[in-house]
Formats: sequence, C-alpha cells, structure tokens
Amino acid sequence: MGDSELTGTVCRLPMVYGPGDNLRRFHPVLKRIDDGRPAIIYEEGLAGWKTPRGYVENVAAALGLAAVSDRAAGRIYNIAETPAFSELEWARKIAAVTGWTGDFLVLPWDRTTEHLRQPGNSAQHWEADSTRVRNELGYREPVSIEEGIRRTIEWERANPPGEFNPHRFDYAAEDAAIGAARG
Repeated sequence: MGDSELTGTVCRLPMVYGPGDNLRRFHPVLKRIDDGRPAIIYEEGLAGWKTPRGYVENVAAALGLAAVSDRAAGRIYNIAETPAFSELEWARKIAAVTGWTGDFLVLPWDRTTEHLRQPGNSAQHWEADSTRVRNELGYREPVSIEEGIRRTIEWERANPPGEFNPHRFDYAAEDAAIGAARG
C-alpha cells in the first residue's frame, strides 16, 4: 500500500458461504434438520456470536468492483452483509427456509455437550462496517440473503461432505442434554 509506483487495494473478506464452501458453515444445522432432530443445541456464547458473512456471488461482485475501479486504488474495504447476524439468527434463517419447526435450545457452557462447545472467545464479536465499499464503489448485493441461504442449502444437500466431515454429531449426547434441560 505504501508503494507509489504500484497502487493496491485491500479487501477484507467475511466468512464466505454458498456453493463450494469447504468449511461447510451450514452443514451442522442443516444435517440436524434433515435428520429430523426435534431440537438443535447452541452454547449460549456461540448463539449470540456475530461475525461478518457474505454469500459467495456477492463477495465476488464486490471484489470485481474493487478490481476495476480507479477509485479503489489505495483504499481498504470491508466486504460484508449488513446487518451481521448472530449464529442463532443464522440457524433460524436456515430453519425458516427449510420449513423446520423444531426448537433451538440455548444452554450455558457447562450444560452444553462437549462436541458442541466451540473454542475461542465468543464474547468478542467480529463485526465489519461495509459502508465504504457501498458508498465509494456503489456496491450492492446482487443476491439477497434469503436467496443465498436457499442456494447454499440446495448445494449442501446435493453435495454431502463425504468421508471428511469437519463437524461432529453425537445425537445420544445431545438427546441427554435436551432431556436434562427440559427436565
């Protein structure tokens, strides 16, 4: 960025979801929905955690604008959908698109099964302000969040993870936690 001969642009990317997502961000919720689970457990810290996200085609559109705009030279842009939703809000959006009518059960850390506890500090949200790319380059998401979720679900269902599954599923432990919570 400091080279006067070669101008650069920095685009800070969000968590990208959609077809081709190797991290399978929707898979833990969608698999439980498709397996007919009556409830999906979230640890309370993770349930409220917010991070920037972007549907793959929308992120590509923002990158394209930054790549061809002279105005982008020397600038730094955050690419992210607005508003930033919590993990629980994302799960509810996925559930709404699928028509799932089960319950989300938010439990404290010590009552959440070990395989559902996420490492890291969920008290620290990762929100990004994408106002600059919108105002300076006229960026607008060409694909709505709802349509992006629908397309991602369709892709996830057509492309199960196969042998490598980055997420753990222990329904017996989850059933025990659900039973204990509902007493």
